[in-house]
Amino acid sequence: MIDCLKLPLSFNPSPLKADLAGIAPDDWTLHFNKSYYEGDWSAVALRSVGGVAGQIYPDPTKKDFADTPVLVCCPNIQEALQSFQCPLQSVRLLKLAPGASIREHKDYNLGYEDGEVRIHIPVQTSPLVEFYLAGRRLLMNEGESWYVNFNLPHRVNNQGDTDRVHLVLDCIVNDWLRSQFPPE
Repeated sequence: MIDCLKLPLSFNPSPLKADLAGIAPDDWTLHFNKSYYEGDWSAVALRSVGGVAGQIYPDPTKKDFADTPVLVCCPNIQEALQSFQCPLQSVRLLKLAPGASIREHKDYNLGYEDGEVRIHIPVQTSPLVEFYLAGRRLLMNEGESWYVNFNLPHRVNNQGDTDRVHLVLDCIVNDWLRSQFPPE
């Protein structure tokens, strides 16, 4: 079992940040798991069930994911998403404000072995963001792509003075995605 892996895809963060700057404050929705965090943890749906803006819950029982109107206004993010030659389910921007924290928790059925993975691409971050997976700190830099097995316990603290924003993709494992991982 692979707990995390820096994937061989990377992106220039400047164009992604340009798209981020164009997102209206009203497009951000507070995260639905209110007991999991303190401070401001919010999201913007770029692909959601039915393409509904504001629908940030990546419902695993649904399969009708579609682009939202916000994604249409983000050409650089669209271009980055085209690099992933696998079916994309939910795609969101997740923002953790300065001083905010996400308590340790587990998500389910988001490991490589489950056939669906969650990939994080830091768009805006700092060395003062502390991301822990199974007790080990991960350092994810802007523009990198990371598979993280979110079936494992994880938590995040933003000790910096800027928002931490990640582009988060839920992907169906196919032959292309398998080729991004080391051979079993």
